[in-house]
Amino acid sequence: MSESPSRRASLEVLRAEAADELAVLVQERLLGGEDPWDFMQELPSVDELVVFLLRADEIVGSGGVRPDAERNFEVLRRIALDYPELTRVVWGLLGEGPKYRRWDLLANDPRL
Repeated sequence: MSESPSRRASLEVLRAEAADELAVLVQERLLGGEDPWDFMQELPSVDELVVFLLRADEIVGSGGVRPDAERNFEVLRRIALDYPELTRVVWGLLGEGPKYRRWDLLANDPRL
């Protein structure tokens, strides 16, 4: 069984960091001349980005090795346990629904 990823900060701080990251992404795309109506649906929500940042911390902590499907499930499950407010987002990312956004964890990876 895997160890729990170390908690970086409170959820409020993580959400503030994620909101800043999203603001930068939006600004870059606007400055690049993109229409927000064309790209806003592609961007993750603040909570989705928090989950991705926590998942990235785990990948870095394990030597940069991208997790297989089983490890990915365990990492995301641990995030949901460590941050109960993110449980719905985690299970949504793991769900069986259609994957249409470029950043979806399972959308473009045939291994997962």
